[in-house]
Amino acid sequence: MNNTNIFKMKNYLTLVMCACISVVSAQTDAEKAAETVDKNNIEGHIYFLADDLLKGRGTGTPENKIAASYLANTLRSYGAKPDSSTGTYYQQMELSRLFLKEKIMLSINGVDFPEIVAFDIGATDVNEEAVYLNYGLEADFKGNNVKGKIIIAKAGTPESQEIRPAFGARAAKIELALKNGAKGLIEVGSFDEATWPMLQHAFEERVSLSVSEKKPLAMNLWLQTTPAQLEELGKKKLNIRIKTEGIQQEQIKTQNVIGILEGTDPKLKEEYIMYSAHYDHVGIGEPDAKGDSIYNGARDNAIGTTAVLSMAENIGKYPTKRSAVFIFFTGEEKGLLGSKYYVQNPVFPLKQIVYGFNTDGGGYNDTSLATVIGLGRTTAQKHIVAGAAAFGLKAIDDPAPEQGLFDRSDNVSFASVGIPAPTYSTGFNAFDDEINKYYHQPGDEADSLDYDYLLKFYQGYVLSGRLIANDPEKPFWVKGDKYEPAGNVLYGNAPEVPMKN
Repeated sequence: MNNTNIFKMKNYLTLVMCACISVVSAQTDAEKAAETVDKNNIEGHIYFLADDLLKGRGTGTPENKIAASYLANTLRSYGAKPDSSTGTYYQQMELSRLFLKEKIMLSINGVDFPEIVAFDIGATDVNEEAVYLNYGLEADFKGNNVKGKIIIAKAGTPESQEIRPAFGARAAKIELALKNGAKGLIEVGSFDEATWPMLQHAFEERVSLSVSEKKPLAMNLWLQTTPAQLEELGKKKLNIRIKTEGIQQEQIKTQNVIGILEGTDPKLKEEYIMYSAHYDHVGIGEPDAKGDSIYNGARDNAIGTTAVLSMAENIGKYPTKRSAVFIFFTGEEKGLLGSKYYVQNPVFPLKQIVYGFNTDGGGYNDTSLATVIGLGRTTAQKHIVAGAAAFGLKAIDDPAPEQGLFDRSDNVSFASVGIPAPTYSTGFNAFDDEINKYYHQPGDEADSLDYDYLLKFYQGYVLSGRLIANDPEKPFWVKGDKYEPAGNVLYGNAPEVPMKN
């Protein structure tokens, strides 16, 4: 080939390469989201994370560590880098595990109460008279000497005896019991049979960030009873028999998983969008009607975990202007422990995280929706709505504000220090039987999911994240949000000076 032909060939190849580069650069964020989110990959992640082999991914278990290893190495395969200060994808933490070695033996007037939730109790062997105090509210203490005695009261308040409001009333009742010198408070209720086992499962083993201090109240229990038994309690003198070794304590180790991808913009890369989800679930518990005792957690939260993996894969191939930090939290089911720990021990200053895009949920009942808890609370709402709409989904805000969902997932650990952070969830328009069928139940299996819907859900999540990460305008809380003041402090925003008349 002569020099002229070689020159022509080089020019041709250059033109072809330029054309290819032009096509790639012209690709929209929506096309990039559609390209990298693959249905087979989605299924692969979820089926692994929700496999019986992982035994429900309980915090601090070997199976939880297997899940962490899977996540770390998947991030590695996408090009995400570990924490530069440690050279590892794992943020290790030590937790205190609280548990009962055996069931508490408890009877009142000779009637056994086997259905117990133990919030606090030490080694105990008593047979003594107890004091009945109706609901255990302030007015109920008048004229009653409870010093050194065990109080028995109805759970909740006259207005509501359901588990959630009753749980919220506990703190005030405990304070009153302590103020009046009682040594124990036992609340008795006839609770919803679908919700009671969830509460039992949540408290049969607990984990905290630090070694628990001994509580000044010797015992704090809830008992499940029948309405008839509940009525009888207030009519008789009460004798209580309790025997237990009490709540035991041991130290366990677990880990968050963290990966980082640097942004492309010289200035904006100093800001991070956090893509987060918890990867733990509730482990092994009471078997269901089929004898299944493994709470696999496909919806809660293998779905959320896979959303973050989908985001990491996309940004690994098509970096965004802002940098990305991917965090998989442990211990969410034990009280948001992993996210609380990260906020206390960030791998870089928290003010560099300008937005937290969390993913969590208990399930879905409407596959036309993406339900975003806190959608209208940040200025990124337009991007989330547009991202979902591009793939045929409608983004809606919290349909059940009475549940307090914004403050029940890892996003609130960051919101409380000022970082705008909603939670992107699969579509639901109410807490109904379809949600409760799977929420914290052994039936929450990978083969029960609609993967055609999830494909659109993940594509919408990825596109939303890209739009936020590439927007020159920094996202923030909408004016007047309760977390806006904390955000102003974190980011050093100058408060507005009121105009003079």
